[in-house]
Amino acid sequence: MVNKFQLYKNYLKCYFKGYLTKVIDKTNIDKTNAWPFVEAKKLLKERKKNIENKGKIILQTGYGPSGLPHIGTFGEVARTSMIVNALNHLTDLPKEIITFSDDMDGLRKVPENIPNSEKLEQNLHKPLTQVPDPFEKFDSFGEHNNEMLKNFLNRFNFKYIFKSSTLLYKSGFFNDTLKLILKNYDGIMNIILPTLGKERQKTYSPFLPICPDTGVVLEIPVSELDTKNSKIIFDNNGKKLEQSILDGNCKLQWKVDWAMRWYALDVDFEMYGKDLIESAILSTKIINLLGKTNPSGFAYELFLDEKGEKISKSKGNGITINQWLEYASPESLSLYMYQNPKRAKKLYREVVPKAVDEYLDFIEKGKTQTELQKLMNPVWHVHNSKIPEENSIMSFSMLLNLVETSNADNKELLWKFVKKYKKDINQDIYPIFDKLISYAIKYFNDAIKSKKIYKKPNESEKIALDALVNSLDSCDDAMKPEDIQTTIYTVGKENGYKENLRDWFKLIYEVVFGVENGPRFGFFISFFGVQETKELIKSKLEDV
Repeated sequence: MVNKFQLYKNYLKCYFKGYLTKVIDKTNIDKTNAWPFVEAKKLLKERKKNIENKGKIILQTGYGPSGLPHIGTFGEVARTSMIVNALNHLTDLPKEIITFSDDMDGLRKVPENIPNSEKLEQNLHKPLTQVPDPFEKFDSFGEHNNEMLKNFLNRFNFKYIFKSSTLLYKSGFFNDTLKLILKNYDGIMNIILPTLGKERQKTYSPFLPICPDTGVVLEIPVSELDTKNSKIIFDNNGKKLEQSILDGNCKLQWKVDWAMRWYALDVDFEMYGKDLIESAILSTKIINLLGKTNPSGFAYELFLDEKGEKISKSKGNGITINQWLEYASPESLSLYMYQNPKRAKKLYREVVPKAVDEYLDFIEKGKTQTELQKLMNPVWHVHNSKIPEENSIMSFSMLLNLVETSNADNKELLWKFVKKYKKDINQDIYPIFDKLISYAIKYFNDAIKSKKIYKKPNESEKIALDALVNSLDSCDDAMKPEDIQTTIYTVGKENGYKENLRDWFKLIYEVVFGVENGPRFGFFISFFGVQETKELIKSKLEDV
């Protein structure tokens, strides 16, 4: 008999340790249109029978280890994890995320961002787990990239189960599904062939044998099927090649391989880039032919670099995960992934400050939001339903300006500067801001310092800025930032900027900070100090 008292004790223990998800009002869950909840509800509806039969929910993310893991790979896992968080508020069934590495794929070309490229050049078209590691750290290039993937996923504390295509093929895990695919060979050919050109139709085969002599993944036509013995006879340039399809002797072409994973791993959900929509349609037809329903799907827009080109593993363009984490927190990157997943995103270094400021702003908004509003707050999803309670000291943009004006080159010095003007700040209760300081120093030195272009004001602009310096005589450090801001507005209106105050502040930013815009200047002055700001403006005008 179940001891109800003991169960209640265990419940309380878990609750106070934060193991249990806070119960959200069902009415609010029904009302919210936050995309993780929309996709979670869709998944539960579309896969209801499958989920009930196996008693758990399986979500998959894919990774092609032909190049180093990039930020798009992170995006898939981050977004899928957000759907899991939503599912936790909809069902008590266990969930698992499979991160699948297609490491048995043949190396088609040498990535641009890899050392010792000759090692890869000599092993083109071999399975990635048979290509030597150009970094000379692991047994193969595939293993190296798999470990890179796992390391950065672990760095973000994602919960996932890693699966290697090579291991699943060679261990025989896929054997039963491979036999079923061989049995449905003609049906699969009828699905794929109409999508190919006439020449490719002549050579296409769902099965790609691994050459016993060279170890290369061969793309050669089929001469004969031996379904009884699970073998295929291929035409290898006029020479017959008889090969078992089992135990890793063959791999599947991409679209058929994707359908096989869905079938064998019983996947309930997978998201993919917009460029794979056509592949997903064909893989859906194939899994349906094999006798199962396809997973619930979600097509997201692609990630672009600063030139608007697609981010590629082989090119190594755009900002890398490691670069982002040098300049900002993992949570700010997750926020960037959350927002507008069906809109193309440019991912390069200059987007970081805005992403960090939006992250801080959403934390502040969460303090006064209703439960329904919090469900729409991206940071609620980034932090697995728990929005941080830390108060904001200043924006990242303003902190970058403080780094410049204070000449601080380390965290301790910048903290001393902040405390000089905000003596009541307790450093220990601001862990987010504490990390932000280090990020700001690094970002300023790497991304801003060398690109600063300070405006040299003309005579009328110089007169206006002199007037600003004089007007600050009536201000002091005890004033509210809003009151200082009003003073700045007044000076602008009185010196020719009444009709366009935007140009007034643009002038201040360009002369003082070397940028076109920045934080509210009154707020900056309240931290930097009135007298210090006057001296700062004077120093810029002396150079004119």
